[in-house]
Amino acid sequence: MASTEQKMSRMQLTAMVVGGMVGAGIFSLPRTFANATGPFGAVIAWLIAGTGMYMLARVFQSLAERKPDLDAGVFAYAKAGFGDYPGFLSAFGYWIGSCIGNVSYWVLIKSTLGAFFPVFGDGNTVVAIVVASIGIWLFHFMILKGVQQAAFINSVVTVAKIIPILVFIVILIFSFKMDLFRGNFYGGGLEGGIFEQVRATMLVTVFVFLGIEGASVYSRYAKERADVGKATILGFIGVTGLMVLVTMLPYAVLDRPEIAGMRQPSMATVLEAVVGPWGAIFVSIGLIISVLGAYLAWSLICAEVLFTAAKTKDMPALFAKENANKVPANALWLSNIIVQLIVITTYWSRDAFSLMLNLTSAMALIPYLFVAAYGFMLSKRGETYQMRPGERKRDLIMAGIACVYTVFMIYAGGLKFLLLSAVLYAPGTILYIWARREQGKQVFTAIDWIIFIVAVIGAVIGLYWLATGYITI
Repeated sequence: MASTEQKMSRMQLTAMVVGGMVGAGIFSLPRTFANATGPFGAVIAWLIAGTGMYMLARVFQSLAERKPDLDAGVFAYAKAGFGDYPGFLSAFGYWIGSCIGNVSYWVLIKSTLGAFFPVFGDGNTVVAIVVASIGIWLFHFMILKGVQQAAFINSVVTVAKIIPILVFIVILIFSFKMDLFRGNFYGGGLEGGIFEQVRATMLVTVFVFLGIEGASVYSRYAKERADVGKATILGFIGVTGLMVLVTMLPYAVLDRPEIAGMRQPSMATVLEAVVGPWGAIFVSIGLIISVLGAYLAWSLICAEVLFTAAKTKDMPALFAKENANKVPANALWLSNIIVQLIVITTYWSRDAFSLMLNLTSAMALIPYLFVAAYGFMLSKRGETYQMRPGERKRDLIMAGIACVYTVFMIYAGGLKFLLLSAVLYAPGTILYIWARREQGKQVFTAIDWIIFIVAVIGAVIGLYWLATGYITI
């Protein structure tokens, strides 16, 4: 049990949400969107993503209040609603996806440095990998000293990294050219209709919204349980406004094809085109602060998810141990070993940042779907609605929309990332088998066997397509 000193205030929980959401993704939005669509498609994409993620945020808020006994909610809800193996898959998917997301942060940092120091290239050179590896383990040993210390640093960094984003927005507002915005409006020069343009942005919008559940993951540290839901909504509203502005304003200062051809982080190159070289330096410094802060937040989340899953016996007991500072040390070690291994594999990737971004999003969607479905199930049954029964219909509608949204996101991501997810889910089941045998329990029910077999088939197809070059990374 955490000590009193370990408890987090509402502002610290909100900082965990903002710190998790404002990371690598927001700095890559101008080029990523310009490659796919114009302002018209971007508006539609953000309306879909904003509505869907807002509904998901409200589901998290409702579940935090109605099921206060379920801590580390992301996977706990899947287990409560659908059984042990789906609960494990949700925990594993969320955990491994978070590890992959952490790799994307290091790739973007190294790519940012590559604009000034060619030895870093696009973030996947030998020197870049060595520097990232040093960073991984420096953070690792800092976190081992205590969650509260890391949470305080995250709060400070969250404030520091918002400043460059706000400066970027203000400068572009004053540089706004309506004729350029109008010319870019329908994404001239792009192939495919508006539906295909919007679909191409969907996994990116999922990636930049990851972290919305940061307060929920850390619910066991909250001073007041109600703060979990409030922190989630506060963080969501603030960050969504920033992301929409960062996406839309570049269309009013540069031609879409020019933005689409920029190197990442494209926010830095857009500002450089508007104000000169100092703009790139300013945003790059902000990006490094931002991404290191997000990496800190997600390192905490990775360890916390694995630790809590072990505490509830969904993962091997080895990962339920804490050190003297109340930090889940074994869970942190495994998380960072996985991050280290994936960082090494980026050497062979053609576009490591995009791959990590899309795969992180794909891995997160299954856990999100379980959360939305559990919220829908509760409100459909009327469970926990003896108090405030008038909220039931509202919650049912919101959870229903969240379910439709996550299913659409999985479809929009495409078969490639679904199969790559299976390549991770199938072997990850070894941890579940280990935990079940440790407890002397039956490993699979009949339904669990069906789910496992589907995952194995998907993994085999995914590996075969990777080996034959049908899927490229």
